[in-house]
Amino acid sequence: MQKYDPRNDKIQVWVGDGLVPRAEAKVSVFDSVVQGGDAVWEGLRIYAGRLFALDAHLNRLFASAKAMAFVDLPSRESVREALFATLRANGMLDEAHVRLTLTRGEKITSGMDPRLNRSGPCLIVLAEHKPPIYAAAGIRLITSAIRRNSPQCVDSKIHHNNLINNILAKIEANLAGVDDALMLDLDGFLSETNATNIFLVHHGKLLTPHPHSCLPGVTRALVIEIARQQEIPVEERNLSISEIWSADEAFTTGTMGELSPVLEVDGRTLGTHQPGQPGALTRRLQELYAQRTASEGTPIPEG
Repeated sequence: MQKYDPRNDKIQVWVGDGLVPRAEAKVSVFDSVVQGGDAVWEGLRIYAGRLFALDAHLNRLFASAKAMAFVDLPSRESVREALFATLRANGMLDEAHVRLTLTRGEKITSGMDPRLNRSGPCLIVLAEHKPPIYAAAGIRLITSAIRRNSPQCVDSKIHHNNLINNILAKIEANLAGVDDALMLDLDGFLSETNATNIFLVHHGKLLTPHPHSCLPGVTRALVIEIARQQEIPVEERNLSISEIWSADEAFTTGTMGELSPVLEVDGRTLGTHQPGQPGALTRRLQELYAQRTASEGTPIPEG
């Protein structure tokens, strides 16, 4: 469970055209994100004065906004400058996380129709002091009864703010006393957790679901890239629930939590060599990922 960091009491938040104190960081009740979750978002992490994977996240933000038919989008450079200004104002150069949101904007009257949005999108940059949110020792999961979005419903490649099915799955995890919930697709194959992508290890091979009903995450893509560079066999395919129950190892990936070992699923302890402990391949990939975050990223320029 995430803990509140008192350093975030006095943060400055970018809303619309500039920075405001946390207590004044608000959008209109007519904003599309309030009216229907009509917004797109990204999560970014800061390491040693650099925004990690900034271009990949901005590519996905603008692709999602285009798929949602947003109009009058801010320029890519203006979003970068808002990010940098927010981080500088808060003195956040390490162990910080940014929730970057672009709403469709304010409506002239309450309603679903995007033609009611006449003011243009609203940019929100919420930066917080926040280390990775999962315990380094590992996490426990249950399988949720809530299915992940299919392209037949809402395409998960659109990184949108309407996250009710994820929240319902997270409620199930909370009630079960575990960290997160594993979600299946409409055919019963593994998709992702309510918050992260999922990887399994079987006999030295890295397996992960096709990105059909899961978000093709930035961290997910980087782990696949690292694995292939290291000549670790990796395969994207349909995976059944029994395959995670019998996995040698499993871990989740995401910007908020990085690589998190999965120790238990549905009460079953994972692992054949050291049950209930992070596996050797998971630890190796964690180290390789840490090397990338320590050496790459977009420097936060001085003001």
